[in-house]
Amino acid sequence: MRMIGRILIGLVVLVLLLVLAGGAFGYYTVQRAMPQTGGNLSLPGLQAQVQVIRDKQGIPHIYAANTHDLFMAQGFVHAQDRFYQMDFWRHETAGRLSELFGESTLGTDKFLRTMGWHRIAEQEVASADPDTKALLEAYAAGVNAYLNTHSAADLSLEYSVLALNGLSNYKPEPWTPADTLAWGKAMAWDLGGNLDAEIERAILTKALGAQMASDYMPGFPSDHPVIVPNPATGSLPLDGLHQQVAAVNSLLGGYFRGLGSNNWVISGSHTTTGKPLLANDPHLGIQMPSIWYEDDLECQPVSDACPYQVTGYSFAGVPGVVIGHNARIAWGFTNVNPDVQDLYMEKINPADPNQYQVNGQWQAMTVITDTILVKGGASVPLTIRSTRHGPVITDVYGLDKFASQAGLDASSQYALALRWTALEPNMLFRSIFKLNRAQNFQQFRDALRDFAAPAQNVVYADVDGNIGYQMPGNVPIRKTGDGTVPVPGWNDDYDWTAYIPFEKLPYAYNPPQGFIATANNAVVGPDYPYLITTQWDMGYRANRIVSMLQAKPKLSIADVQQIQGDDLNQGAAEVLPYLEALSFEDAKLISALGQLKSWDGQMTIDSQPAAIYMGFFNRLLSDTFDNKVPQAYWQSGNDASWVVLRNLLKQPDSPWWDNPKTPQVEKRDDILRQALSEGYADLQQRLGSDASKWTWGGLHTATFDNLSLGKSGVSLIEGIFNRGPYPVAGGASIVNATSSDLSLDDPGGDGGDPYAVVSLPSMRMIVDLSNLDNSLQVFTTGESGHAYAPHYVDMADHWRLIQYYPMLWSRASVDAQTEASLTLTP
Repeated sequence: MRMIGRILIGLVVLVLLLVLAGGAFGYYTVQRAMPQTGGNLSLPGLQAQVQVIRDKQGIPHIYAANTHDLFMAQGFVHAQDRFYQMDFWRHETAGRLSELFGESTLGTDKFLRTMGWHRIAEQEVASADPDTKALLEAYAAGVNAYLNTHSAADLSLEYSVLALNGLSNYKPEPWTPADTLAWGKAMAWDLGGNLDAEIERAILTKALGAQMASDYMPGFPSDHPVIVPNPATGSLPLDGLHQQVAAVNSLLGGYFRGLGSNNWVISGSHTTTGKPLLANDPHLGIQMPSIWYEDDLECQPVSDACPYQVTGYSFAGVPGVVIGHNARIAWGFTNVNPDVQDLYMEKINPADPNQYQVNGQWQAMTVITDTILVKGGASVPLTIRSTRHGPVITDVYGLDKFASQAGLDASSQYALALRWTALEPNMLFRSIFKLNRAQNFQQFRDALRDFAAPAQNVVYADVDGNIGYQMPGNVPIRKTGDGTVPVPGWNDDYDWTAYIPFEKLPYAYNPPQGFIATANNAVVGPDYPYLITTQWDMGYRANRIVSMLQAKPKLSIADVQQIQGDDLNQGAAEVLPYLEALSFEDAKLISALGQLKSWDGQMTIDSQPAAIYMGFFNRLLSDTFDNKVPQAYWQSGNDASWVVLRNLLKQPDSPWWDNPKTPQVEKRDDILRQALSEGYADLQQRLGSDASKWTWGGLHTATFDNLSLGKSGVSLIEGIFNRGPYPVAGGASIVNATSSDLSLDDPGGDGGDPYAVVSLPSMRMIVDLSNLDNSLQVFTTGESGHAYAPHYVDMADHWRLIQYYPMLWSRASVDAQTEASLTLTP
């Protein structure tokens, strides 16, 4: 017995030692990637000493004597905090994810390699002006200076996890300017076209007929505001292409139909400060770490040779500041959602697959042979074909041959080529650098002349009290058609003839209403002579923002905060009146209806009626549309869903209400009753039987998943990198746009959580032009990309509760908030 006791004691001690050793190893593995943020550090390649002060949110304020050192130091600190994110993004944009993750990403790599984002970026580097190239190279030198002194495991914890999964001895390649420029293509893809809508319209027209497809994809409502009221086919089997595009969308940050942003600027005559206030909150896919990286770039002293004094938001891997302010001007972006992508049907020579028809003649395609490396597998050859319109994207999902179902010669071969403005070399980053240096509205507009893609709504304010707006971007003028469906490419009838001239693009300067607000709504009215897009946001957010801007004669920073956090569901106000006449026998449903009738429409975290409404609304969409529409295009619950329902609710006998799978003919009120009953039952399953404990925040949560490992299916790995769920307020097409995707609700299927956040206000910024030190900011998670770092997720609660941190500007304010100071020496 004594021997057994000794053995048991020995085993216990051994287990404890193993636990301690494992804990020590885990601690070492985590800590080895944490960057040095204090003291002194030699950085070969610098021309002079640089000081990097990190404030209490971990945000670096970089002080340098020359532009080379300023941008080199920015590259260095980006690599310190976010290199894995940078490395993942460059593998993504170059179509090289399979090198890291194996054959699971092969299809996406083929698609991205075919589009050629990195090839275009390399052309842009070669043609860049000397000043722009010098800044890009200085930034890359800073990144590489960090890589040169660190192994992959020292760079980020993700590499240690990937090493356990077969990615051993991985050494990241040096960073290049093309790696930076390629990220511009990714953002242009997320923000810059109607390819999805073009495919959707073609598929829905085939499935539903032209009239019902038009009902389902409505136009911009005439009773919603425009930004600048008076500004200075055939049917193709496209399902495979839709699936490939959807995979890329998801990879780039959880794409959500209806993705948008808010920004507005208020003149000093309408603010309590007497100077403009500028606000911006871009809505992007939820992810970990944040898509944004905040930094402050300061030349000391500011001079013609070193003209940068600018703070705000950039992307890891991107030099300069994309959204923010300098000493004189501030600016913010929202997406125009322009129609800058067209699908062309190309006739292929049956005798030669590398020839296509142009005006009756066979013309040779451009053909590139490439190879995709695959972790743990054989390399995969890839042939990339391009026509005069662009890459042949149907090659990459196996649909090399298809015949039109609308009268085309079925014995011929066809393919689809994509023309897109972002696939033409441009000078986007020269625009960003010029924007960072601009001192007035004229220089602001001049900077945006080079902002080719993605087209954006850019609001402006300056310390002199001026406000303005400019829409930049290359938007095509078509010889024929409106770009809404695939068109013949074998003649010139549908070709692009030019881009809208910059001087003809919408802009405004000190408008009489004293404010400018954009929320992806229509930029111009029907009298504008050029087509920008037919796919505007439906304008609910814009309508609400404008009404709040007009509610007071003068607005304060606190008022702007309240607007950014507004949770009013305007769509509910259009639906709920139709429930007034309904009656129920179930006491629980009677109580639920009573709650909805007295509800103020605010989607707050602790609201019970908001939860009841969304349960009902989810089933209303499903019961009305899912039995008729292909699953890939079920309504997601965004602004388009609101407009479709608003129109149909006025038609109690519309055929849309009838479920073709039942023997009876359903009317509007039948579906409304069914939706409330089913929605209530669904909430009982999700939130419990005690309805008094139901809250919107209990249903509507944000989980920040690591961009590559967050959905691994391995709970241990997900627990290391993911954070959440966090109860949040707001919802789709609400000013506080924490959007969920109700189309994910697939009873009996494998759909996701229809109430979970898929896109959100990725940051919030308020700039006070009367005193830049009064400016405020917050973003979703934190500055660091290192799991368990103090600033990995320290902003999440502030973000979800619409709270802010100071957007530090003056040296005195930075010194007062200093957490660490690092001196970089040559």
